[in-house]
Order: sequence, then structure tokens, then C-alpha cells
Amino acid sequence: MRKWLSMASLAMLLPLTATPVAEASGPGRDAGQSAGQGAVQSAGRWGPGTCAGKTLLFCEDFQNLPIGGAASLAWGVDTKHGALTVEHVPGGRAGQKALHVRTEGNGRAFLKVDDFAPPGNGFYGRVRLRVKAFPVAPDWAHYTLIETTGAGPEVVRPLGGQYVPVVGGGTALWGVGADGGPTGDWTNWRETAPSRAGVWQCVEWRMDATDNRISTWFDGVPRPELSASTHEHGGNDVDFVFPRFDTVKLGWQLYQANPSPGSYEVWLDDIALSTQRLGCSG
Repeated sequence: MRKWLSMASLAMLLPLTATPVAEASGPGRDAGQSAGQGAVQSAGRWGPGTCAGKTLLFCEDFQNLPIGGAASLAWGVDTKHGALTVEHVPGGRAGQKALHVRTEGNGRAFLKVDDFAPPGNGFYGRVRLRVKAFPVAPDWAHYTLIETTGAGPEVVRPLGGQYVPVVGGGTALWGVGADGGPTGDWTNWRETAPSRAGVWQCVEWRMDATDNRISTWFDGVPRPELSASTHEHGGNDVDFVFPRFDTVKLGWQLYQANPSPGSYEVWLDDIALSTQRLGCSG
């Protein structure tokens, strides 16, 4: 894996200009409540209107799904040596449910949003997540939590990371990345963005097709170092170009065999895709 050495430009924070479209939401929608657009709250606090709002392209808060194996007509699954279940959130408010992702070794388990067609090929995403532990072996172990694909060669990963043995005696670091296209296989890990285990975080990202730009926020705070664009990325010295998006996957995949720890657990909740930034308050 290669590391990009130059800092990315500060990501644009203005909403996309595409016309809002009707949401293709999963179960759990409450049409009588408004989408939270206010100040970002702590990642462990859930707003009451997660899946309400006419600008949503997709939404799933798991509240209307039964406890047990995860399944919905609104989304699919992609697993190998992994499983997805809907469970009550440990320590969460009464009745709060979330998606529990489990994998063994270098397995994968994703919730998969198919037939996705964001207007203008740009969109915002938001997910609340908690990772039990990140890999500490082998060196350069690479993991993905969010992946977007479509018509075009690039497999785009707005949220992933690597275990980097040369930082702090060995540290798991977040990084934007891609694979499969002209830019090659890269994860632009950043020393300023350690992957934190055992805590809830609200992660937002933007895919801006005007400059093939990825922008991210953690708990409402912009993270310009976790970004990429047409000419500023971590791969080969060619333009980075989005595919025509039609699929978004959220979950966990580790690519190297015989990792330590040998199994992984991730909790996901309040997944939303939109034409506007959603924030973390609802």
C-alpha cells in the first residue's frame, strides 16, 4: 500500500445543488418527524427522526426490523466468513437497535445498498459506528468500512484504514482509499487520524463529482486530511475519477490472512444517504 505525502485541500462544505429526490428508505421511517439538521451532538446520542426527510436517498435505523438475522427488501447483504444481525445496542437507550457486524479472519460482512442512483453522481452519507478492535497484525493490515462502486473501474473507499507499524510502535490509522482503477491500490492513511476502538463515532462523508472529491467529518468536525480529489490522492500519478455510483456498502472487511485479533465486531446505526449534509443530531 502507498501513502500519500501531500495534504489535501480543505473540502468544500456547501450542499450539493442537485434537486432532492424521494427517499428510497428502509424500514424504520417515521414520516411525522423531521431530519435533524442542527448542531452535531455526541456520537452516542440518537435523534428521534433518523429516517425522516424528503432529501434522503436511503435510510435505515433498524428500529422496525426484528431481532436476529439481518434482512430487508430495501437492501442486501454481502458476506464471506461473516454475519449481520440486528440486536439491541449494549448500553443504549431502551429499545434501541443497531446492526451487529461480525467477521472471522480476513472475512467480510456488508449491508449493501443496490440500485443507488444519486443525482449528479454526488451524495452525502452518515453512519454511527463502533469498532470493538482494530488489527495489530500483520503489518500493513488493511480494512474497509465504507465502499462505493458503479460503472467504472475505481472501487472507492471513503472510510478504511491500515495498521501502520512505523507510527507509534504500531498504530491503526484511518484513511481514504481506492482499488481496481488507474490510480491503483492505495490507502491514504494519516498519522493525525488514529482509528479509535470501543467508542461510538458519527462519521459523515461527501462524494462530490465536480472534482471527484471525497470529504469527511468525524462527530461533526471536518477532517480535511481524510480526503481525496481528482489530482490529490494516494495512488498512481493519474487522475482519480469516480465511477457512476450504483452501490454503497457499509460493514467490515479485512484483506490479510491470519490477522490479530482473529475476529472483528462492528456496530452500525442510523445509516443515511442524502443530497444534503445531515449532521449527527438526528
